[in-house]
Amino acid sequence: MTPETVLNIGRQAMETTLMLSAPLLLAALLVGLLVSIFQAATQINESTLAFIPKLLAVFATMLIAGPWMVNLMVDYMRQLFTALPTLAG
Repeated sequence: MTPETVLNIGRQAMETTLMLSAPLLLAALLVGLLVSIFQAATQINESTLAFIPKLLAVFATMLIAGPWMVNLMVDYMRQLFTALPTLAG
């Protein structure tokens, strides 16, 4: 296995990881921002107030984007496993 092949596999793994985590992180970020704006407007200084809305947003995002995320991961693993014989030889 050449160094270029290892770097290519690592790059694909990082891209897949970023694509899988982006929807969940963006949902948590947007809900956290909205809760922070709400807290600033109402002057409620409760740090645990944002936890449940973020949790619900991430769960809803997983329900909506879950099939796409599973397909992305399965495609990556299938591609990796089918290339395994050529990588080992």
